[in-house]
Amino acid sequence: MMSVDVIGNVRRAFFEQHLPIKEIVRTLSVSRATVRKVIRSHKTEFKYERGVQPVPKLGAWVDILTAILEKESKLPRRERRSTQRLFEELRGHGYDGAHDSVHRFTKVWRDERARTPLHAFVPLSFAPGEAYQFDWSHETITLQGLPLVIKAAHMKLSHSRMPFVRAYFRETQELVFDAHDKAFRFYGGVCRRGIYDNMKTAVEAIFVGKARQYNRRFLQMCSHHLVEPVACTPASGWEKGQVENQVGNLRDQLFRPKPRVASLVELNGWLEDQCIAYAKRHKHPEFKERTIWEVYQEEQASLMELRGPFDGFVEKAVRATTTCLIMADHNRYSVDARAAGRMVLVRSHAERIVVLLDDEVVADHVRQFRRNQVIYDPWHYLPVLMRKPGALRNGAPFKDWALPAALTQVRAKLKQHADGDQQFVKVLAAVLNHGLSAVESACAEALEAGIASGDVILTVLARRRQPEMPPSITTPDALRLKIEPAADCGRYDSIRKVA
Repeated sequence: MMSVDVIGNVRRAFFEQHLPIKEIVRTLSVSRATVRKVIRSHKTEFKYERGVQPVPKLGAWVDILTAILEKESKLPRRERRSTQRLFEELRGHGYDGAHDSVHRFTKVWRDERARTPLHAFVPLSFAPGEAYQFDWSHETITLQGLPLVIKAAHMKLSHSRMPFVRAYFRETQELVFDAHDKAFRFYGGVCRRGIYDNMKTAVEAIFVGKARQYNRRFLQMCSHHLVEPVACTPASGWEKGQVENQVGNLRDQLFRPKPRVASLVELNGWLEDQCIAYAKRHKHPEFKERTIWEVYQEEQASLMELRGPFDGFVEKAVRATTTCLIMADHNRYSVDARAAGRMVLVRSHAERIVVLLDDEVVADHVRQFRRNQVIYDPWHYLPVLMRKPGALRNGAPFKDWALPAALTQVRAKLKQHADGDQQFVKVLAAVLNHGLSAVESACAEALEAGIASGDVILTVLARRRQPEMPPSITTPDALRLKIEPAADCGRYDSIRKVA
């Protein structure tokens, strides 16, 4: 079965490079059936079951080994340890791979350093629409009067230097996807390559050179937008120096002094306006006679067409508790009572938490970014409430329940009765069959009549569901008899006479 990076290569070759199927088959060494399947299905993933997932032994130890080599590179050659000694040190830390892996990595790393002068860089040049650079930064704002550290997603077009900044509470993977969607919509198109550092939301393992094991969902996002991802060398920020420079410049321009906002929606709208204003007043570093905005206007024609937003969510299987709650992102959210005690899929989107049970949505909440919160939807507990109406008075989901005005008034009136909770639960249960608007209208009619009780409201609902009586038919004058027959019951007496 194909991996998502192969699917991405096929999609880019066909939709962007407009290569014929025959050439794609020859270039990528895949079958015609495979290419047609990718093109016709428009999917970025084909699921399959795999028994064992191979994991490179050295992948998790590359950063530690690189740090050791960096430290020893400052020593004279005779004082540097051999690869055997480096292997023994890694074994002491828990590495269980082979010596050959350590030897190959060390040899390549030292050979590259020997050929590369220290503190020397090669200037980079990018064609219009060729690449963008992406990075995160941490900034401080004043949100609703309180200081708060937020995460800012930065993107920069490598040719025109057009900036984009968007603020988030976190920098998790689903927010990476959302930042890309918002940035591409802001630019009005997509570049062909994306340049990243080795952030954990994108790269799972670092191999020798430029080889990377990318995250599956991240590759799906790149395949959806037809973007080819490129990861920088570890600790080599100059490979995406434009966006690194943007972080420092825009921090001084936008976050000093700290912006005072009421919400991130307000802040993000302001940041987009400031990015445009920055581009219009600053000259392009290469085309000095034009502004960044003018060069960006020309580059837009070279960008790939937008293919719509990527359904960027992170999915996790959890078990709902018997109190109809699931844990997601350090908060608890309610689910429909049908899911109590069962395994469900929790999809974390940038702004929503969606819960599915057997491909059916059983909860959809606005996402909360404060921790240790409990978010209830009281309607999720209605089936339980029908069996235990006494929970209406002290049940946590029903405190401060924002019901429609008519239902709120009915609840207040029924509290005066001994069986008020039972009556009101009957009214709420009718929502399952009649709908909330119909029940609210029936409550309003009962209140207007001054007889608000559960039985009256249910009677009103039942009456409204009865079919209307057909209108009576009036006989037109043309069909009326001129001589109407007279009723004479005496004629029946003649039948009784015996001849």
